[in-house]
Amino acid sequence: MRIRVARTFFARTLGTTGVCALVCTATLLAGCTTGPDRAAGGGRAKAGKGDTAPLTGRAGAVRRPVPLGRGSRLPDDFNGDGHRDLVLNDLVKAPGDSYGDDAGIGIVYGTAAGGGKGASGTGKTSGAGAEAGTGTGTDGDAGSGAGSGAGAASGAGIDPAIRQTIGPRTHGARVAGVLPAAFDAEAACDLDQDGFGDLIIATDPPYDGNGMPPVPLQILFGGPTGLGGRAVVLQIPGKARFGNEWPDHPVCGDFDGDGKADLAVTASAGQVSFLRGPFTRAGAPRAASAPIPGGGPVLEAPAPVADADGDGYDDLVYADRARTPGRAARGALLLGGPDGPGRQGGSYRFKAVELPPAPASPGSGAGSSGKGKTVTDFLVAADFTGDQRPDLVTRTHRGEATDLIALYGLYGSADDADDAGAADAGTRAKGAAGTTGTTGTTGTTGTTGTTQGVTKRPLLTFSTSIFLR
Repeated sequence: MRIRVARTFFARTLGTTGVCALVCTATLLAGCTTGPDRAAGGGRAKAGKGDTAPLTGRAGAVRRPVPLGRGSRLPDDFNGDGHRDLVLNDLVKAPGDSYGDDAGIGIVYGTAAGGGKGASGTGKTSGAGAEAGTGTGTDGDAGSGAGSGAGAASGAGIDPAIRQTIGPRTHGARVAGVLPAAFDAEAACDLDQDGFGDLIIATDPPYDGNGMPPVPLQILFGGPTGLGGRAVVLQIPGKARFGNEWPDHPVCGDFDGDGKADLAVTASAGQVSFLRGPFTRAGAPRAASAPIPGGGPVLEAPAPVADADGDGYDDLVYADRARTPGRAARGALLLGGPDGPGRQGGSYRFKAVELPPAPASPGSGAGSSGKGKTVTDFLVAADFTGDQRPDLVTRTHRGEATDLIALYGLYGSADDADDAGAADAGTRAKGAAGTTGTTGTTGTTGTTGTTQGVTKRPLLTFSTSIFLR
């Protein structure tokens, strides 16, 4: 049986809203262990009014070192500086190399200053464009509603100049003496409880088809300078495995309510391997028990709220097949508890994510070489700007040689984001009608009868061609 390498990236904040779906991305990558590589030369394409100029060519922004962090509680803050980092699985290929692999997994680090120009109203903006201050919202796309609060913006955001590529040759663990060829980010959380997010990666270890296959998941640990060193193979004790299918679809969460990040992984016949955290630096869980029955071949986290029923334990969603990130889908809940995710919780539905208008079509800028239809994919919804509201990240691509990553801000109530996914039992029913000029939304309101919306202009755009050497 051939391993399924997932292309969806998830980052989980224990007990709070927020999911990075690399990613949903997802998800990213290339060869620095303690900091980013030097850049090659490159140019910039023209930006639309109010946008940050897209970074194009084989270099884009100059590289800057990863800021030193002291630890944080964000699951995807790999350098622990208190700012969420972006994981990208899909990177463009070098021109003329359409049959080769992409560079790997791309990491764009978050910083206090961000990397883009703000794009909204009269509020003070900096970094990736989070607004602060009072005033009337005069964003050309947001109307003219009045905002009266100070807001929670800090100017934080992701900075494409602070980036890192993660690949199997530089970061992969050998299995039976062989480095992996496949290397895809699957999830992120602080497995060893040191204050630095860790990355769970799907690989393709050698397997002759006889008996139980090796574990294809590896852990790359974060630290003060970000992700570094070699990954280690996730250790799943024999008693926690079942059947001859590949362990797959890892999901982070605090399923037993002890405040430590756990992992849930698929086993055969719909069973689930539950691995209690914290984990050692050798990849071993604190404890594990016999597989939990009643799951499915695909596992996912409820989004954006990990604790779907609000009882203090994170939950799991299982389904018969993987969903496309951002699209509506149904599954069923396995509810967390003191013994892990073992109770049936009824059906669960993921709502579709409405995407903003795509930025300027990739392939039309200087030096572009994209061919084919232009497609925009949802990557992740998470708070990258530090304003306590989820931002939206998309990837617009044309073929395999041209793309554009766009970060959009959200305005309105953060509570309304809870309605993005819901247990059909109706235990969470947030999202009342809003009003124009809600206190604290600062200069981007001007909509009536809604508590949440996406800015039509991206706060930041860049191409993953910046990860090419």
